[in-house]
Amino acid sequence: MTTTQLGDATITIDSAAAEQILASKRVINGTTPNGFGLAPLKYEWAYEIYKNMRANHWEPEDITMQKDVEQWRGEEVTDVERWIIKMGIGYFSAAEGIVGDNVIHVIRELVSAPELNLVFRRHGHEENIHADSLVYMVSSLGINPHECEAMLEDIPTIQDKTNFVVSNSRGLRRDMDMSKLENKQALARNIFMFGQVMEGTQFYGLFGMILSLYRQNKFPGIGQMFRYTLRDESNHIELLRNLLMDLIDENPEIWTDEFREDLRATMAEGIRLEKAFIRDCLPVAAVGLNMEEFEQYIDFIADRRLTSCGLEPLVEGGTANPFPWLAEMMDIKKEQNFFEGRVTEYQKASALGEIDDDEL
Repeated sequence: MTTTQLGDATITIDSAAAEQILASKRVINGTTPNGFGLAPLKYEWAYEIYKNMRANHWEPEDITMQKDVEQWRGEEVTDVERWIIKMGIGYFSAAEGIVGDNVIHVIRELVSAPELNLVFRRHGHEENIHADSLVYMVSSLGINPHECEAMLEDIPTIQDKTNFVVSNSRGLRRDMDMSKLENKQALARNIFMFGQVMEGTQFYGLFGMILSLYRQNKFPGIGQMFRYTLRDESNHIELLRNLLMDLIDENPEIWTDEFREDLRATMAEGIRLEKAFIRDCLPVAAVGLNMEEFEQYIDFIADRRLTSCGLEPLVEGGTANPFPWLAEMMDIKKEQNFFEGRVTEYQKASALGEIDDDEL
């Protein structure tokens, strides 16, 4: 033991007790230190992702929408291209809220290490920024917001995608007995579904469509906001992948053959719903893409997510990426600094950093 003293005040440091506190930190069922207890860190990867998120902070209003408004009101774009933008805004308006609710009210309530709580609070904040950017798009273009809301009720394939994830999150609650295997597996499935299936795969259909328009110099402001959103999603995907891997490492009884197949089946259902949505709602050919290749792209993303979690791909041998140009489109480092028009001393240079090709 060591002591530190100033006047009549004495602080005693028990090294053995400190080590015990660090060892007691766990993804679930851990001991929460007095106060916030962030340091010493056990899950350093979570803190590093948190710092990346913080450095990548952006505000929708920093991105000009002048060209987008001119194109929306003029004849430079088609009604089909306007439909794609409406689909993107309509779907993500609901999806970002669903992800945020799950992060804050399911995952954050069940994880016990303070550094995990820290990064998931930031995750939830970023979902708010994404939702705010959609409001900015709607108000700038003069879209009737009720039209976006109606999509959720009038388009069955959007309803199906929404019910797929919401039905999972509704089954979890903060007072679950996390000593039970079935509850541990339920949380692991939730983490996998939201990180690898929803944010990691299902989001990529509309991302690809909107970035296809952006590639053709259409809706540059919206395209830039979606690129920043995609950069954030890359952090979210990695955050939830690491969380899943550590949860399994600490609770190896979760990782049965049956459970691994259950996760693969969950991904298979997720991409089935995504492909149905694409065929039903997205005029792929209108932006110069091929439907067969577009569905192959979804398979490619899904298999990357599965193998990153130690699971077998759905397509034996994996799937080739039919759209390598998307990797270049997501390289934000080459873009102009949209923040230079205002005072941003707090903005880190890494905020315009590059998305790793492994996240594509």
